[in-house]
Amino acid sequence: MKTKLIAASLLMSLASAGAFAKPGCLKGAAVGAVGGHVAGKHSVLGAAVGCAVGHHMGKKQERQQAQAQAQANAQAQANANAQAAQQAPRR
Repeated sequence: MKTKLIAASLLMSLASAGAFAKPGCLKGAAVGAVGGHVAGKHSVLGAAVGCAVGHHMGKKQERQQAQAQAQANAQAQANANAQAAQQAPRR
């Protein structure tokens, strides 16, 4: 019981400090805590590792989305330039 109380207070202090504000950390911590608990009462360790992995995966997904958005913007700009070139009067 004492361990659960310490773990809960640690998680609450981290949450208030903004550690869980990172993308994917909260979801990863929840999954890691459950996995750690099932693996033999290593909930806190599982939550810490899950947070790190979740944060890594979240950042990876953000980078992929930013790259896709940049490609879409470049393609839109190229299409706009091509249309402008076609509509320009020829001499």
